[in-house]
Amino acid sequence: MRALILITSLMLSGYSLAASLELTGAYARATPPNAPTSAIFLQLSNPTERSISLISANTPAAGRVELHTMIMDGDVMKMRQIEKIEVPAHSTVELKPGGLHLMLFDLQHAFEEGQQLSLDLHFSDGSQQHIKLPVKKVMLMKNMQH
Repeated sequence: MRALILITSLMLSGYSLAASLELTGAYARATPPNAPTSAIFLQLSNPTERSISLISANTPAAGRVELHTMIMDGDVMKMRQIEKIEVPAHSTVELKPGGLHLMLFDLQHAFEEGQQLSLDLHFSDGSQQHIKLPVKKVMLMKNMQH
């Protein structure tokens, strides 16, 4: 009975346990042996009437996942951690090499092309989504600093 009341309260308060954003094209970057980091890329589409943000992510394949963006500093591209990735109402935001992405630190193993990773995404509207994504080879950008 308490569980039914809790679920009903969450539904009435506007929070959902199902993700409001649609995810497509997700993949992780393959790594050489002993690499300490990798990245995840995907598209986030928001069909709702309100802005929703990706606020965190986690995977058993890495010790830590951070939300990152890339900025130009002179002739050098630099990564910066950010608090959230906002997806405005009725729009799509692409996480891609050289732009917004999820950065994975303290990898538990090398990421080899053809493997699959589990990923949990957490959103500002209280929703979350668990996905499986493939590992693919992606060319690294030159002149990039963290």
